[in-house]
Amino acid sequence: MNNVHQIDHPLIRCHLSTVRNKETPPKEFRAAVRQLTFIAGIEATRDLATVTTEIETPIQKCQGYEVEQSFGLVPILRAGVGMVDSMLELVPDAQVWHLGLYRDEKTAQPVGYYNKLPAGKPVEMAFILDPMLATGGSVCMTCETLKTWGVEKIKMISIIAAPEGIHRVSTEFPDLEIYTCVIDDHLNENKFIVPGLGDAGDRIFNTNG
Repeated sequence: MNNVHQIDHPLIRCHLSTVRNKETPPKEFRAAVRQLTFIAGIEATRDLATVTTEIETPIQKCQGYEVEQSFGLVPILRAGVGMVDSMLELVPDAQVWHLGLYRDEKTAQPVGYYNKLPAGKPVEMAFILDPMLATGGSVCMTCETLKTWGVEKIKMISIIAAPEGIHRVSTEFPDLEIYTCVIDDHLNENKFIVPGLGDAGDRIFNTNG
């Protein structure tokens, strides 16, 4: 599928090993998530529109560039919060809007509980941030919300994606671009990605109990 980009990079393979390892402590897990997000974010922002401007170096004037589009980061609470700082390093002027979703453990369907998107003019491009693209339900709900808001272009950045989630999202929103560090094998009977990394939110925020 042309809208799915699996990013191949030696550092991604190394950082993926860190987040997959069940013995990785939360501090190291969070650091690896940030590094993976940063690398994926570089790929996802390659086509940001820019305009030329004039700047002055210590030597002379020369041509510079500025990002033309308005863009926003939309982390899906709560795990997506762990990806925000890396993206803000890349695009410091990005707006950040949070959408709260949780998975009903009986149905594996997303339930929305928080939405603070403003009523005014939307951003031109939005990046959905969620470490795991599993069933695709949360991403589809988020896409619908952003399209209702009026966002023209939407991309998703994930750490690990399942084929089932990719298929659902690509079917319901064929114009959504997906950037992921790896596509895993399948979802198990509990709708967890296999081999995956477990619950990303619990591991980021150290709430495994």
